[in-house]
Amino acid sequence: MFTLSKSLRIITGALALAAVCAAPALAADKSVLATSIVEHPALDAVRDGTRDELKAEGFDAGKGFKWEFQSAQGNAGTAGQIAKKFVGDNPDVIVAIGTPSAQPLVASTKTIPIVYTAIADPIAAQLVKDWGPSGTNVTGLSHMLDPVKQVEIIKKVVPNAKRVGIVYNPGESNSVSALNAIKAVLEKQGMTLVEAASPRSVDVAPAAKSLIGKVDLIYTTTDNVVVSTFESLAKVCNDAKIPLIASDTGSVKRGAVAALGVNFYDLGRQTGKIVARILKGEKPGDIPSSTSKNLELYINTSAAQKQGVTLNPDFLKSATKVLN
Repeated sequence: MFTLSKSLRIITGALALAAVCAAPALAADKSVLATSIVEHPALDAVRDGTRDELKAEGFDAGKGFKWEFQSAQGNAGTAGQIAKKFVGDNPDVIVAIGTPSAQPLVASTKTIPIVYTAIADPIAAQLVKDWGPSGTNVTGLSHMLDPVKQVEIIKKVVPNAKRVGIVYNPGESNSVSALNAIKAVLEKQGMTLVEAASPRSVDVAPAAKSLIGKVDLIYTTTDNVVVSTFESLAKVCNDAKIPLIASDTGSVKRGAVAALGVNFYDLGRQTGKIVARILKGEKPGDIPSSTSKNLELYINTSAAQKQGVTLNPDFLKSATKVLN
């Protein structure tokens, strides 16, 4: 015969077990599909940071959570095919890394939440109308950089520079937007921007060579075509003794003298936080778009030597990281 206290223990235990069974697992039956236009160190860091943050938030494959990543390998047509497939798969959230991947996704669905990231100007790319809550299925993070600060770095590396070369993909809206922004700042300071178009990765080195003798240095934005084959650009600059300055810190170890830019892994962690908020019930249209303020200055003294640059000691001291 059960005692009253024993009966209460049994009932309490049964209720606790029922509560555990009834409570929905955080990650169960949730899915996130991610894509980038191409794989290179900056975009890879964003992808990895996003995935790591989701794990930290409890969204792990070992707990019934689905994560899938696909790269378009630099092909806009492939990016469109991935967008179509992802929309057909109907995940809980789609993460779009880079403008050429985000644009076809935003055009393909008005219901599935999309979190864009690693995009310099989401407004120019027509992903959102402004920086406030979109009221749509789209939100995300930008790595837009202040062109005034970029020109300051240019002048610290090459103080007497007058002609700044730039290699860029005219088909990438963010690259055009960044080009126009820095061009306006340069003109106000009596400097000139000399453009060299590079619509494909194989065009980067020839475009850079076309600038030899015409510029005092070459500056690059976070243009995906250029960053995907940055070593070929650096080789041209090394051979011609042209200082190379980037806006992606990951490009410094690949041959740029210096870069003031965002920490792309940190940008990925911030992206993961937004995705987790949506998976937990928030609407993407209620979350405003934002930019990363975590800027870092990287300097490569070996690249400076190869490209004939003598760096100011105070400038070296101001760096977040100095590579040799």
